[in-house]
Amino acid sequence: MSSAELSQVVVNGLLLTGILALVAVGFSLVWGIMNIVNLAHGAMIVLGAYLTFGLHQWKGVDPFLSIPISMAALFLLGYGIQRLLINQVIRAPLLATFLLTFGLEILIINLLNYFFKADLRSVTTGYSGSGFTIGPARVPYIRLAALGISFLLVLALGAFLRRSKTGRAIRATGMDIDAARLTGVKVAKIYAITFAIGAAMAGAAGSLLSLSVPFDPTFGGSYTQRAFVICVLGGLGNVVNVIIGATIFAFVEVFVGARLPALSQAMTFAMLVLLLIWRPQGIAGKSV
Repeated sequence: MSSAELSQVVVNGLLLTGILALVAVGFSLVWGIMNIVNLAHGAMIVLGAYLTFGLHQWKGVDPFLSIPISMAALFLLGYGIQRLLINQVIRAPLLATFLLTFGLEILIINLLNYFFKADLRSVTTGYSGSGFTIGPARVPYIRLAALGISFLLVLALGAFLRRSKTGRAIRATGMDIDAARLTGVKVAKIYAITFAIGAAMAGAAGSLLSLSVPFDPTFGGSYTQRAFVICVLGGLGNVVNVIIGATIFAFVEVFVGARLPALSQAMTFAMLVLLLIWRPQGIAGKSV
């Protein structure tokens, strides 16, 4: 690999890290606090992408300005799903929540197929092809902005969990649900807020992804897989772990993709298998 190619790989890895951290942080929050592996996470990412596409296509809203709208819409959807559906099986065996979230994913995908068909969509703006160069490497403005917004949202979530009353209640519930109840935490409400925040982060990730990659109703499945691997790599617990996992995953995917594109996903999942065998708690955190 030449120095120019290596420079581009490094730049691409850095740019990918932010969006993957945003993809995984909501997944990690729901898994770490509620002990639910949300298989509908990717479908929520797709909903964010379609919301941005619709607002841009039909209302002329700039895609970056649609991010708060996607987050608000997915927050409300996530809150309703948790209170009305997931809360009914929250203490059931893990398989029950697996099946429920899998069913939700299939439902959302089929609804999107019905309304939007299976055509590939993309959000194209006047600045979509713009960028600049750093030495031999090219940096697209959209992906650089996505990196900054992603890290801003991930770090804002970390600050919210550490400093706000609701955030501390979320963390306390994840640490010891019985002790949290004894201190007056309304666990059902906290679970709903937790799931809603995870959905909002997925919506933001979908909005940003819609600017750089084509998508269709089945687009989110691969991002659920990526979120899972990132959580295992970094370990559950906090946003720093998510950033560590996203960084490792992004650089492995970009480096292998540059050399052996057909084996990119295979290598990242091989890394997952090895890590589960040798260090199941993740590189930096809580056992999964």
